[in-house]
Amino acid sequence: MPPISWSNITYYYNVIIPRIQTHEVVHFQKTDARLANNGLPVEVQKLRCRVNYQALRFAPPIQELAEKIFRILREKGPFLLLHLRHEMDMIAFSGCNEGCNDQEIEELTKMRYAYPWWKEKVIDSVKKRQAGLCPLTPEETALTLQALGIDPTIQVYIAAGDIYRGERRLATLRAAYPNLVKKETLLPAKNLDPSRNHSNQMAALDYYVAAESDIFIPTNGGNMAKVVEGHRRFLGFKKTILLDRKALVELIDLYRAEAISWEEFSSEVKEAHSDRMGNPTKRLIIPGKPKEEDYFYTNPEECLPESADHDEP
Repeated sequence: MPPISWSNITYYYNVIIPRIQTHEVVHFQKTDARLANNGLPVEVQKLRCRVNYQALRFAPPIQELAEKIFRILREKGPFLLLHLRHEMDMIAFSGCNEGCNDQEIEELTKMRYAYPWWKEKVIDSVKKRQAGLCPLTPEETALTLQALGIDPTIQVYIAAGDIYRGERRLATLRAAYPNLVKKETLLPAKNLDPSRNHSNQMAALDYYVAAESDIFIPTNGGNMAKVVEGHRRFLGFKKTILLDRKALVELIDLYRAEAISWEEFSSEVKEAHSDRMGNPTKRLIIPGKPKEEDYFYTNPEECLPESADHDEP
């Protein structure tokens, strides 16, 4: 059964518990956002954290492989995990085709139209990008990391599927950050073969490494990025740079048009992200609009140290 979204405790007491008592086992489907973000007893919120960050474990083969990736990275020093969402399906379904040529745009559009369940067909890529609703491209990401002053010698672990048009799109990023790695380049193929056709298992490997990384930077605000953000807060407010994509694309376009200098560009980028480093903050609450407010798992503040000084959003 799919539980009702954003439910409070009463729903689970009155509907779910009787079904468990009757059937002993209830199979929940699509349960990623079914419990309300706010308005729940503090002990329930803390239970959510204990379950997700302490009790739940990856299956032993996944855990062992993820730890192996982490050890390889750590032996070489600090590393940044870049959640780079530039896979073909992401670009096709989002309609964000910045940097794509005409042939690629046609290919991506055909893919979007080939899936009847994807309702949004006609997408204005330019307007969507300007509104900050597109994932940053690899080229935009390279400029952003440089503007933020990220050490060019740091290891950059890319957590993603196959990047669309691979090496062509990664060339700028690789030139700026030559220590670019992925799980596929760190491990022998035979280690990944059992998980290669299981996207959730491959994502689980990246999730573990993301939670443990020295710096985490997502280029898009998807579910995994939000959950990792919250997990890293729980682990002690580990450095997580939450990119302001709307501000960034505006600044990038100005810089590319030579309307501002590199020094101005870098200064503005740093200023825009001075309070977006995963620091303590209050969760945004919008009564009656749970999809628009901050998800509990993005900022599980009920579980975080009470001594943390919360900044107002």
